Amino acid sequence: MTSPILSVLDLKVHFAVRGPFNRRIGAIKAVDGVSFDLMPGEVFGLVGESGCGKSTLGKTIMGINQPNGGEIWFEGRQIDRLPPAARRAVRKSLQYAYQDPGASLDPRWKIGRSLQEPLVIHSDLDAAAREQRIRSILEAVGLPDTHLDLYPHEISGGQQRRVGLARILTLHPKVVILDEPTSGLDVSVQATVLSLFRSLRQTFELTYMLISHDLAVVRTMCNRVAVMYLGRIVEAGPTEEIFDRPRHPYTRSLLAAIPKIGGPRITRDFWLQGEPPDPGNLPSGCRFRTRCPKATDLCAREEPAARPLGQSSVACHFPD
Repeated sequence: MTSPILSVLDLKVHFAVRGPFNRRIGAIKAVDGVSFDLMPGEVFGLVGESGCGKSTLGKTIMGINQPNGGEIWFEGRQIDRLPPAARRAVRKSLQYAYQDPGASLDPRWKIGRSLQEPLVIHSDLDAAAREQRIRSILEAVGLPDTHLDLYPHEISGGQQRRVGLARILTLHPKVVILDEPTSGLDVSVQATVLSLFRSLRQTFELTYMLISHDLAVVRTMCNRVAVMYLGRIVEAGPTEEIFDRPRHPYTRSLLAAIPKIGGPRITRDFWLQGEPPDPGNLPSGCRFRTRCPKATDLCAREEPAARPLGQSSVACHFPD
């Protein structure tokens, strides 16, 4: 049986809340006990409301944030406690595509120099070999060589996203974490970018972790989906099972919010109201209970553990 290329085990990322005199008075539990496996070649989706911890999780896997607990394994090697030099070597194979690709490109550098930088840092290629790889990758993402002499502000948002992908692919990674890869793009450009993701995945044998709040994109792209709420995964499983038979109340409400063609913008089944609780002051027991119509005293006393249901796992005392 194929082993996971990436494993996250009981990962915790807590940010200190400080009061007067810089005294620690609490903690924001951005990621609080998350576990999952990413299999080679698959597309694994991570969905949830803004502030649920999706991007924090992705950045912690990359080493941008430091975990407070748990483990991260990549290709059979624990990477969350590696020294900086060893961690940089891992980043050649594990890359992160930022939500705003324009912000990750130096506005003072031409596109060619931005694409050269990762190869200068992470490879021993000479100038001619770097130039050859850059041009081949640029062709793979559908951009002409003339873009090498342009600045980031001289190209469109969709083209910036392609440049961001090209910058990542120059290092021939194995896993790419895509953070909201279609946000801010026109619908037609979104379709083009998603088609490009599929093509690049086959060409370069990539594995994707797709972070998104766009459930339509997730259903189109992903093999498996995990739903996050306030730092925890509340439901995970094959995409079709999650979308066709959601068992957690939060998942059902998210899916009910998807606009239907020819119908009302929000369906009659949508009932989720209010904002999530303060992550620095979580409710007792189930952290979704303050917004759940099925909550009971048991939900207030005990936090539900994930249990298998079908091919999925659900963290709920009363799953459907």
